Formats: sequence, C-alpha cells, structure tokens
Amino acid sequence: MIMTPIAPHITAFLQQRLPVERNASDNTCDSYAYAFKLFFEYASDFLKVPPAAMRLEQLDAPLVIAFLNHLETARENQPSSRNTRLTAIKSFMHFMTYRVPSAMEQIQRILAIPAKRAESRLVKHLTVEEMQSILDAPVPNHRDGIRDRAMFHLCFAAALRVSELIGLQLDDVKLQPHASVLVHGKGRKQRCLPLWKETASALRAWLAVRGTVFAPELFVNARGEAMTRSGFEYILHKHAQSAAARCTSLSTKRVSPHVLRHTCALTMLQATKDLRKVALWLGHAHMQTTEMYTRADPSVKLEALESVIAPKLRSGRFKATDQLIASLTARTIMPRKQPSK
Repeated sequence: MIMTPIAPHITAFLQQRLPVERNASDNTCDSYAYAFKLFFEYASDFLKVPPAAMRLEQLDAPLVIAFLNHLETARENQPSSRNTRLTAIKSFMHFMTYRVPSAMEQIQRILAIPAKRAESRLVKHLTVEEMQSILDAPVPNHRDGIRDRAMFHLCFAAALRVSELIGLQLDDVKLQPHASVLVHGKGRKQRCLPLWKETASALRAWLAVRGTVFAPELFVNARGEAMTRSGFEYILHKHAQSAAARCTSLSTKRVSPHVLRHTCALTMLQATKDLRKVALWLGHAHMQTTEMYTRADPSVKLEALESVIAPKLRSGRFKATDQLIASLTARTIMPRKQPSK
C-alpha cells in the first residue's frame, strides 16, 4: 500500500488553498497553522513519528478525537477552542478529498466528528468604573504610557479584536476633518468607525511621539517593530493589575482584550437599545452573534418587563391550619387580663 506524505499537502493547503483559492485573511491562515502545529505535535508524540515523516493514512478519526480530548483535558481549552481546531482539520480534509480520492472513507469518518456543544455563558465585561480605571492606568508622561493609553482607548472605543488592533496601519487612522478608523475585520470585512474626541486626542499624542520607524503599523514596541498579540496582552495585564489597586473589584476579574470589546458592545447596547447598530459596530456578519449581549444586559429584560402588565394577585387572608401555629396566633390576638387590684 502506497502511503501519502502529509507535509506537501499541508504546505499547499496553507500557502495556496487558504490565501489564494479561498481568499482567507492572514488571521485565519495563522489560526489554522497554529491548529495544525498543535495537532502534529500531539500526533508525533502519540505515533512516535516526526511530523515531517507523517503519512495521511496515519491521521484517522480516533487520533483526531484523542487530540480533541487532549485539548480539553491537558491544555484546558474551552469547547469553542476545541471546535475551532476541529474546523481547521475538517477544512484540510475537504481539501484532501480531491487530492487523494483513495482516502475518501478515512476522510469521511473525520468529517463526521461532531462539534462539541458549548455552554451559553454570559459574556464577561467591566463596569463603567472598572473600564475608566483601566483607561486611566497608563501614565502619559513617557512614550510607553502615551502609547498604552492610546491603545486602550482605541481598543475600547472601536470594540476591536486584538488582531484588528495590532493590524492597524498609519493610513487606517484619519484625524481630519472627522476622526475615524478603518478596521480590517475577520473574513476580509472592513468597517469604518468614528472616534470620540478623547480617543482622537490620545491618538494624536501617540503619533507625536511615535517617531520615524520602518514598521507601517500604528502601534509599535520599544524596538520600533509591530506590536504583537502577546505584547499587547502583557501590557494590558500589567496595567490591569495597577488599576486594581484603585478599583478593588478588578482584582477578581480577568481583563483580556476581548473583555474590552465586550464592554464596548454592552455600552453601545445600553445607549442605543439597537442590536443592529451594535452588530455593525462590532463587524458581526450575523445578528445571531450579537444576540449574546442581550443576555448579559439586564436593562433589555427590564424594558420588556415594564412593557407588560403584571397579573394581579388574588386577595385573601392567611388562615393557620397547624394546631401549634393556630394556638400561637390565637394567643397574639387575645386580650390580656388586667391584673386584679
């Protein structure tokens, strides 16, 4: 039986199929590449075969299921992360159906692996006071503090994903005549958002000290290179810890870039009461994705509650039926005898 080396097909999938034929974004390509990195590292350890020497015929459904279980147990990934890795594997297997038709039966078993149902938990967000403490944490008396303040303001004001924030280029920001930012979202979708004057002021202060660097990205690190995902997450975590000293409720919360995005979404929903506007602001392709914020916003339910007339309560007096309760009730209403003189 002829075995099929997997390495050339993975290379073709990541370099030709996704970016050229599917026109997938850089973020999608990076996400899929990371999923395969995890998968092949696990498969290599499981099969005792170097990743470069693996064959397609070795990647069967039981191995994929074992890998998915490994993500949830050893790596403590949530079902959503597990499903994302499975989507990458299935996409590759669809690609292989016409490249290696002889493996169709094996591929169909992998494609039949179901996604895991995830719990619909309330989105985590910050209160107004907590968000303000995060924005106030960077001290704008030096270059890094000015940059960090601008990043936090822009990330919150535009409800940016971390990939969208670090991917912004200088040309994407317009401060005249009206401040706005052009966001490059998921699936190559773009959205243009106006900015608060406070956010525009923070950006102007950063551009004044950014200096001349070769990187075209809006935000750069101390070496003049593009800000990375891990770099921004580290900066946010550092300032969240300092903000917790002034706002103690932050000490019980994990402040991630996506929490800032959720906080902006809920702020928009409470202000506009219009889910469609929130979806446009966040760049959601489907309204169903935005509906998760209605579960976390109590004012939406309160508005519905107040629009309905509550059913009336039937009037009546409580009548004790228990002998002990009845005797105690009788004692409390019996007039006391006046002491004889």
